Amino acid sequence: MLKSRLITAFILIPLVIAALFWLPPSGFAIATLVVCMLAAWEWGQLAGFTSRLQRIWLAVLCGLLLALMLFTLPPYQHAVQQPQIGASLWAALGWWIAALLLVLFYPASAGFWRGSRALRLVFGVLTIVPFFFGMVALRQYHYELDRFAGAWWLLYVMLLVWGADSGAYMFGRLFGKHKLAPKVSPGKTWEGFFGGLLTSAVIAWLFGLWAPLSVAPGTLLICSLIAALASVLGDLTESMFKREAGIKDSGQLIPGHGGILDRIDSLTAAVPVFACLLLLVFRTL
Repeated sequence: MLKSRLITAFILIPLVIAALFWLPPSGFAIATLVVCMLAAWEWGQLAGFTSRLQRIWLAVLCGLLLALMLFTLPPYQHAVQQPQIGASLWAALGWWIAALLLVLFYPASAGFWRGSRALRLVFGVLTIVPFFFGMVALRQYHYELDRFAGAWWLLYVMLLVWGADSGAYMFGRLFGKHKLAPKVSPGKTWEGFFGGLLTSAVIAWLFGLWAPLSVAPGTLLICSLIAALASVLGDLTESMFKREAGIKDSGQLIPGHGGILDRIDSLTAAVPVFACLLLLVFRTL
């Protein structure tokens, strides 16, 4: 299992970085849309759809919705100023605050959504759609001035999340004793949680020394810390829904890693939250 995870990671990470810097914003948006369609296919299980045909339609409808909203955007502009993107990012901030409450009070919190397929679909929309537009907004960041500026920001957020995940895994394996959320994800510990934050902090500091991130240090620190915390919440939230659905992995599309949602669960929270804070709260346009 570990061998296949490492091999897959060594293949996927360079591909993701290449897509960030080599694809134009339109091509990157299409690639992200495909990822979101696959995520919607997997969310169908979490929402209670057992039929393959139902899940295919869910993925198709997700793609059509995102494509329709994407075609209404002017090219290479301050995307966050468009109402559909700004509204999506604000909705993400509200959703992840609500998700935090659902995780903290689980399993009692599942009482009001466990039997509602429609409500679980709404949760999926609030997870996938803002993630898509967070990726689009960050990729178009200052594109008219520097076509790689947004790619650097997205790489920064991804490294924060990967650092938090890897740090939590390593510190948890070495020092983990106290459970973080035993009713949601028994394998996660407080030691791993703080180890992941420490790893993210080191990555943020090193990245800030070398990468062209033109933002005030205080703003970057706040956005980075909250994004790292959000990444943990994204992971726990997906674990909560998988536990309710009675499945271990959201899918089997990525060898050794499970499904698409298993790989982007942290990013679905971190990317839109980071984009909302950076572009809307602190208005670093």
